[in-house]
Amino acid sequence: MKYILTNVFFILLLLLLALASFYVVIDVRYFVFVGILWFIIVFIGSSFIGSNYHVKTFCSNPLITEKKIAITFDDGPNEMTAAVLEVLKKYDVKAAFFCIGKNIESHPEILTETIKQGHAIGNHSYSHSPFFDFYSKAKIIVEIEKTDALIETILGRKTTLFRPPYGVTNPSIRKALAVTRHKTIGWNIRSLDGVFKNRKFLLDRIIKRIKPGGIVLLHDTSIETVNVLEQLLSFLEKNNYSVVPLEELLNIKAYEN
Repeated sequence: MKYILTNVFFILLLLLLALASFYVVIDVRYFVFVGILWFIIVFIGSSFIGSNYHVKTFCSNPLITEKKIAITFDDGPNEMTAAVLEVLKKYDVKAAFFCIGKNIESHPEILTETIKQGHAIGNHSYSHSPFFDFYSKAKIIVEIEKTDALIETILGRKTTLFRPPYGVTNPSIRKALAVTRHKTIGWNIRSLDGVFKNRKFLLDRIIKRIKPGGIVLLHDTSIETVNVLEQLLSFLEKNNYSVVPLEELLNIKAYEN
């Protein structure tokens, strides 16, 4: 684990500085610098899911050389999911939807339709709280298992896929996932459609990053994303790219037997 190696390295470095201070004068600024550097590395590692800092994460399949990618959606189900499903159906594309538990409670019929159309379903926590990263291991487990139960009620099987809110990981999430045994799914093509709504900007950003084995992150929450999705699938079709199910791209199972 990268976080273990990082912690051991910086603890040893601080101990060496402390030991050296018995023999020579060590400016306190060196200790401060090491501490700040340690914090920055931990912050970056925790904030970027592709770093694999705390949790092993599937963000792409670098072994794929054919023009194949997967498309994923976060934060549904909701009213806009239905429009996304129509576009996917038009292009005969299967995607993966990482669902929020409380949204499943509000729109079980939309999740039912998503499953009926053959899309994969993943867990995206129950609340998607902005404070999720500060939850204890026990509370994270409750969030994940509650959403698992809601999915299983409709799907009939337990999903093995989990995407942490905001793509942030930490020791508590790592410990919780060791209990729930989910595979952590990230991305390497982030659209930023949850932040920006300019369709040209979003489409250009995705297209520039398209390459074999990639995983696209979108959100089934706005009409802008629906329009960008239509244009993206048209582009991929014209450029001989295939959108394959996430499980096929990563060679993993989405559900427990």
